[in-house]
Amino acid sequence: MKRIGLAGALCAVTALAASAVIALADDYPSHPITMMVGFPPGGPTDTLARILAEAMKKTLGQTIVIEDVTGAGGTIATGRVVHASPDGYTIGIGNWTSHVGSPAMYPLDYDILKDLQPISLLTSSPLWILAKNALPPKTPAQLFAWLKAQTKPVTFGTVGTGSPAQLVGIKLAQAIGAHFQFVPYRGAAPAMTDLISGQIDMACLEASGSYPNVAAGRFKAFAVTTDKRWPKSPDTPTLIETGVPDISLAFWHGLWATKGIPQPIVDKLDAAVKAALADPATKKRIEGLGQVIFPAAQQNPDGLRAYQTAQIDKWWPVMRAAGIKASN
Repeated sequence: MKRIGLAGALCAVTALAASAVIALADDYPSHPITMMVGFPPGGPTDTLARILAEAMKKTLGQTIVIEDVTGAGGTIATGRVVHASPDGYTIGIGNWTSHVGSPAMYPLDYDILKDLQPISLLTSSPLWILAKNALPPKTPAQLFAWLKAQTKPVTFGTVGTGSPAQLVGIKLAQAIGAHFQFVPYRGAAPAMTDLISGQIDMACLEASGSYPNVAAGRFKAFAVTTDKRWPKSPDTPTLIETGVPDISLAFWHGLWATKGIPQPIVDKLDAAVKAALADPATKKRIEGLGQVIFPAAQQNPDGLRAYQTAQIDKWWPVMRAAGIKASN
């Protein structure tokens, strides 16, 4: 009888817990949601976050507040999501740097794959090779010749140490015999400011966020890092076209939540993302930035998990071989 009583009590507790989860999910969201961004305002990740938050509000019926917390290549903001209450009220938008490159370098108190709940794969865009206007070269061939002729390292801005931009810079230097002094920034906006003012010679930045400055003639673009030309700047060749092989790296974004949130809440967030990315006005804004929306079949937790895992499997060995370490 005692065993039956204990079993019954455990069943009752389990049923109550399940009922509480269902009630939480049914009521979700009952107040504003916070979306963590690990990069400064004005950069591509922050801009995408604000567009996405505005569109998701239509489905969720609650405001999504953007909170920018910079540092450690975006991993501080990601940590806020990891350690938040698993109720779906703290979510985080991230990119290659925060969810692939930085976790390979920084001593984190979480596992980037195991301790987050993927929600959806969002967008991608190329990076491109940029230079200040005062630099003499006007074509990729002239740039490569000029770089090889320099006796001192050329300053090369990147968003963070171990970012896709730094990997591109490493591979480019190896391919053409250049010498770069990498200058890490917390985000694209401050890097662009220094490139415009001539404080650094070159940079490799995400194309959609830096395109307005290129179009306005504030600095020059020489080549994109993807295997196909970018539709927004079709006259800019790929690095492969310029004769530099094996450099193909896109800058992508995803959305995550805290591990352990109820599955119905995961489903609600995923549905809100799908609706946002399918909305014609939102699509126009995102594509107007030059970002490419991933196919609907990848806009889900499994799609993001598989894509992120494949990126880690590809690039972590490259980073280790290059001896890339976090900057102090």
